[in-house]
Amino acid sequence: MTTSASVPTEPEGAITSAGTVTDRLVEANEQYAAAFNDPGMDARPVLHVAVVACMDARLDLHAALGLELGDCHTIRNAGGVVTDDVIRSLTISQRALGTRSVVLIHHTGCGLESLTEDFRHDLEMEVGQRPAWAVEAFRDVEQDVRQSMQRVRTSPFLLHTDDVRGFVFDVTTGLLREIDPV
Repeated sequence: MTTSASVPTEPEGAITSAGTVTDRLVEANEQYAAAFNDPGMDARPVLHVAVVACMDARLDLHAALGLELGDCHTIRNAGGVVTDDVIRSLTISQRALGTRSVVLIHHTGCGLESLTEDFRHDLEMEVGQRPAWAVEAFRDVEQDVRQSMQRVRTSPFLLHTDDVRGFVFDVTTGLLREIDPV
């Protein structure tokens, strides 16, 4: 099976850069741009939805949700946690770019389930400066989805908080399981 992380063995049109991973990505972009046609869309998502999800490389959100280019805003971070920066992005998404719905997606086997706030302490000891951010580690993925939904629903900056739904993506089956907010 070939994945995006696999190094091609030079089939026609393959990326052949022997440099860094970044060099490989830049070369891939050059090939992409050579065939690129401006789709003529603006920054407003067609479906008026923002998706907040974990940055885990196993989540192909567009494929999993049947989305096309231009359908949604996608906001990703470690854990898919609703942080102040996510609220910032959602606020801009809603107030300036017309989104009305928010979909939150956490997943099984998340790396944040194995961390604690000790990670932050250890980092402070290593670099000599305490991070301004919280790790946002959790033990119960469903409870963390509920907490994220609550953070969105209670933010004074967001205009549209009536259509906020949360899910857990199963990384072994590809299925979403909706989480009851209560």
